[in-house]
This record gives sequence, structure tokens and C-alpha cells, in this order.
Amino acid sequence: MAFEDAAPMISPQDFNLDVQVKWCPGCGGHAVLSSIKKALPETGVPLENIVFVSGIGCSSRFPYYINTYGFHSLHGRAPAIASGIKVVNPDLSVWIITGDGDSMAIGGNHFIHILRRNIDVNILLFNNKIYGLTKGQYSPTTPMGSITKTSPEGTIESPFLPGELAMGAQCTFYARVVDNDPRMMREVFIKAAQHKGTSLVEILQNCVIFNNKVHEDITGKDVREENQIYLEHGKPMIFGQNRDKGIVQSGSKFVVVKIGENGIRKEDILVHNAHSADDTRHYMLSRMAYPEYPVAMGVIREWKTSVYEKMLYRQVKESKKKSKIQTVNDLLTSGNTFTID
Repeated sequence: MAFEDAAPMISPQDFNLDVQVKWCPGCGGHAVLSSIKKALPETGVPLENIVFVSGIGCSSRFPYYINTYGFHSLHGRAPAIASGIKVVNPDLSVWIITGDGDSMAIGGNHFIHILRRNIDVNILLFNNKIYGLTKGQYSPTTPMGSITKTSPEGTIESPFLPGELAMGAQCTFYARVVDNDPRMMREVFIKAAQHKGTSLVEILQNCVIFNNKVHEDITGKDVREENQIYLEHGKPMIFGQNRDKGIVQSGSKFVVVKIGENGIRKEDILVHNAHSADDTRHYMLSRMAYPEYPVAMGVIREWKTSVYEKMLYRQVKESKKKSKIQTVNDLLTSGNTFTID
């Protein structure tokens, strides 16, 4: 028996457009675009209910390259546009595409406030630690001491850590992926789409022209097994090429240990709890940095709580029950009025 009301199945090819993708050859954006096309069919959302909103920057050309509704907005203002779209039409699947400069410099206030409000949108943050579109100036995530076009003697500013900023803004879903691992990206994008509330996925992306190999210490094929740890809720924090290393906690600090040495057993390794309301360990995981630690990948925080637009609609509904004014016409004709004969 056919179900006529069922949404038609969509495939990654349905998101293709016959346009030239104007990113540099080798740019990590190509892999992100391919991965999101593979993830979206798994979310079950009809094609016509998906919209991508972007700001300004190389990443923000994304809406031109995917067959969905799209909105190329102003520098740093994508969260404001996306918030309006989602609140007006909660049935839409809304995605924000942004970069480390777009989101955390001129768009910093919009970025932190959409996180704290917990509007049900998904943010993909391309972090190449440089301004690419404007040709290589340092960004809010550029490591201190980096030589760039605007810091010829080395930048003297402390960089933002997106995960740290997200925790401070009470983000309910934070994940990190790398652009040279399509399988990881696809899995995390699906989880982000399924989360009810604001999801933030930081993508460690390579800029081949202005910041080539910026993430090479953790993304290179010969080092990634040792220098990354892929976190999964309910599973021990184990990593390494031989899966023989793990994370334990000593006092207020994480410690990297080797299973089998100094009496360390697999049972001693911390188990990842992404769903904890207490984000203390999530914060610590987001701050782990090479070479002292492996860099945490996957879903670091996934906490279920109230969603902004649901609370808003509930509040409006309850307010209307108590108010004599139900429509704009009611408002216009309330109070002192007059008629013209």
C-alpha cells in the first residue's frame, strides 16, 4: 500500500546545482559541501523545508552551491536573519554557514546570543584561523605569534577558542570535526540536525592559499590517530593508533594515560557523557590542545532543554487567552476612536 502523504525520498544528488563552485582547488569547503549533501537526506526533512543562511566570507558563498532555499546576508548578521526565519516558520530546518571571522569578530554579539537563546538552528563554523576572502589577515582564532598580512611581526592577541566561547554562552550542542574526514562530518551533521535547540559544529578547515596546513599537527594521516580523540556518548575516551591511550581525571585536570602501564585498566578511562547538564567536563574537553592532549572531536556537548521558539509560541498563546486584544484590528479599534460621517 502506498502512502501518498509521505515525503518523497531525497538523495545527495537532489542538492546539486549546475553552477561553478568558486572555492580554491583543495579548499576544505568542498568536502564540507559534499558531506552536508550526504547528511541532509538522513534527516528526513523535505527539500523544500531546508534553508541555508550565511554572512560574509569564503564560507558564506555556501547557499549558492546547494539546491535549497538560501539567504546570503550581511557580515556577521546571519544569526539574526536565521532567528527570524525559524521563529516565523518553526517547521523549517535552518542552517547557518559562517567563518571564524564572520561569527566571532563583527558577528560576535549575534553569535553568542543565538547560542544562549537556544533557537532550533544549526551552525556550521568554518575555522581556518585566517581571513581568507580578504586575503590573509589574522582573525579572532589566529594563534598568537602568527605572521599574517596584518601582523608582520606576529599577532599579539590571544585567540578565541570557539568551544570555550560556546560553553560560556550556554550552548546546548557543541561538536568539532575536521574537513579531511567526510565520514566524521556526515555523522556529526546528522546529530546536529536531530538536536532540538542551537547546534554548533566547529569545522577545522584548511585554507590552502593563506593558511595552508594550519591544522596539520592533528589532521595529517600519519598523526591523526595519535593527536585526535573521537568522542561518543557513553563510550570510554580512548584513542591512539593501537587504541591503547585514554583520558583520566586527576583532581581538576585531565591526564593522558596508556592502558596497561602503571596499573591503568580500560575500566579506569573516563566515559564520555555528552548529555550532562553540568558542562564542566565539556568545557575541559573543548580546551584540550596538542601537544599536551589529543584534540577532542565529535559531539562534545548535547544537552536537552527548552527551545526558544516553543517557549515563545506557548507564551503568546497563554497571553492571548488573558488579553481582550486578539488581532491587530482589535488593537487599532481599542481605546479612544472616532468615526467620520
